[in-house]
Amino acid sequence: MTGVDLGIPTVPTARTAPDRPRPDNPALVDSFGRVATDLRVSVTDRCNLRCTYCMPAEGLDWMPHQQILSDDELVRLVDIAVRLLGITDIRLTGGEPLLRPHLEDLVARMAELTPRPRLAMTTNGVGFAKRAQAFADAGLDRINISLDTVDPETFERMTRRNRLRHVLDALAAARDAGLDPVKVNAVLMRGINDHQAADLLRFALDHGYHLRFIEQMPLDAQHGWSRADMITADDILAMLSAEFELTPSPAERGGAPAERWLVNGGPQEVGIIPSVTRPFCAACERTRLTADGAVRSCLFSTTETDLRGLLREGADDERIADAWRDAMWGKLAGHEINESGFAQPIRPMSAIGG
Repeated sequence: MTGVDLGIPTVPTARTAPDRPRPDNPALVDSFGRVATDLRVSVTDRCNLRCTYCMPAEGLDWMPHQQILSDDELVRLVDIAVRLLGITDIRLTGGEPLLRPHLEDLVARMAELTPRPRLAMTTNGVGFAKRAQAFADAGLDRINISLDTVDPETFERMTRRNRLRHVLDALAAARDAGLDPVKVNAVLMRGINDHQAADLLRFALDHGYHLRFIEQMPLDAQHGWSRADMITADDILAMLSAEFELTPSPAERGGAPAERWLVNGGPQEVGIIPSVTRPFCAACERTRLTADGAVRSCLFSTTETDLRGLLREGADDERIADAWRDAMWGKLAGHEINESGFAQPIRPMSAIGG
């Protein structure tokens, strides 16, 4: 993690915005000394799956087209981020980012920015197989593909779509296109796919993919998340340890969200992201941009800063950069999931971007 010494503790529990002015620092620094260098960019809120832990079967009311950032607006904001604010890593998300028209062209334009950011994407993989090489040629460096099970019936139950083969093909195509390491994101749900955790890890090991289990977070559109039903990081460790020998990875974690474990002595690993039970907020390096141009300092923010309005009223780059800096300066110490006053964001994950 990068940081700025502000002469204050870095893991406080304050709930309010800072009561002192932002320092004269060009980076996206917050009042606890954290510096955001990783930008998550949602390029659409639409999705072609209906995962039960994310949205209802009928889908959601999608953003009107005119509210979505245009290609030029999106590239301009990313340019401001890398040129003026110190962003080094860009991850394209959704919704499902592959539903954004001409996404390969957007990747190519971002790859031409100076300084050149590292470019990644998180996707459900549907439709990616035939586009994998085009994305690699455009400048995409890495990819995360969501896959919660390798059992066809369970996949269809969880996503409400018969698309497992498309996702498996996407993983293979990403590997063939050189998008290493190919990472797999998985969420376990009690009584649905939790008994398949070891099978999923075995699949990833056999194919050379990097599997990361993620604790289910309260970001579903239905607001049906239940702490009692959540499969915790400790639950996952226990399930996997019944069939594999897991030892902590000696690699430095830094600001990465995943706790990493060597499998059967290594070198292959499995990651577990304990977003709820062991939050990593003190090391957070992220800032988020929604598809309609709002900055969020945290996945669970209840406030946003509108950059689209500034763009469309003709604001110059420095004014936009300052608004972004102000938004991050007000970032809270943590997401407060485990605090009594926690409120789930109004926007669901598909509208925020992962």
